Amino acid sequence: MTIKKFGIIGCGSVADFHIAALRGIEDARLAYVSSRNEAKAKGVAERESCAWTTDYQTLLLSPEVEIVCVTTSSGSHFRIGMDVLEAGKHLLLEKPMAMNSRDAATLVRTARERGVALSVVSQRRFEAQHQAVKRVLEEGALGKLLLAEVSLPFYRSQDYYDSAEWRGTLAEDGGVLMNQGIHSLDLLLWFAGEIDTVFGKTATQTHRMEAEDLGLAIVRFKSGAFGTITASTSIRPGFPASLYLYGDKGTIKLEGSSIVHWEVPGVQEPKWDQEPAYGGVSDPRSIVCDFHQSQIIDMITAIDTGTEPLVTGEDGLKAVRLVEAIYESSAGGTEVRLG
Repeated sequence: MTIKKFGIIGCGSVADFHIAALRGIEDARLAYVSSRNEAKAKGVAERESCAWTTDYQTLLLSPEVEIVCVTTSSGSHFRIGMDVLEAGKHLLLEKPMAMNSRDAATLVRTARERGVALSVVSQRRFEAQHQAVKRVLEEGALGKLLLAEVSLPFYRSQDYYDSAEWRGTLAEDGGVLMNQGIHSLDLLLWFAGEIDTVFGKTATQTHRMEAEDLGLAIVRFKSGAFGTITASTSIRPGFPASLYLYGDKGTIKLEGSSIVHWEVPGVQEPKWDQEPAYGGVSDPRSIVCDFHQSQIIDMITAIDTGTEPLVTGEDGLKAVRLVEAIYESSAGGTEVRLG
């Protein structure tokens, strides 16, 4: 297997997880980094022994770069992602893939037209407990899904939102649903399937910011199951995200990276030797890079085999569309049908 050469656009805190992940992959190498901040780009390049630039178009022109990780602020993902795809590079795009479903769909279509791989960072799919739950659901061991509950009671200080002008804005960052909550929404969609209708409410309760720090929704899946969503960045001191699945044959409850209840007929609760690793409850940097690494490996495999990655561009689009539908429902006070 040949060494895949990566470029990273954006040298902020999120890029650190991608860089650390790449260090541990034998058939991957960081070849190029780009940041508008010259000191950041140069510092990372010297540390990682790679090329650097302050103009990401220069990175995209380099034949050394095959796969690009975009780790910039959320509002720039669509514009930069389009440039990556138009340059014929494979794209691993941080969540959310775009700030609206129209732009997300354009990214999906462009990747298809260019014949390149597109994956959206949803690294929580690669955690062992989520892989185990997915297998149970695919095997039908939980029976008919009745209800899925998502809760994300996080905390972010006002200083967090004040740390950059774009934080907490609708155009550049989004609120708790688009930013912190989108991982849980991706898992909800992965486990429970397509959504038919959404009724949502959003509010800004404790922060000085444009976007919401509280989002609530009731959803009905096309399967007939129901779901509830609760997400906030105002809950002190912050608690792990939870996802509860109730079938007519059993129940699974997940909190953070732990299985707290497992009642699945004929399937023993899975056990692992390693300690569960979960963070981000009150500090967005308190997570591990292991699952970013798993997703990067998955993308390399998809490129080499010509198959779809575990997290596709279409998956990223569905998560954005769900957030968009909650916003639409809250603004109009009506149920929104997805389709």
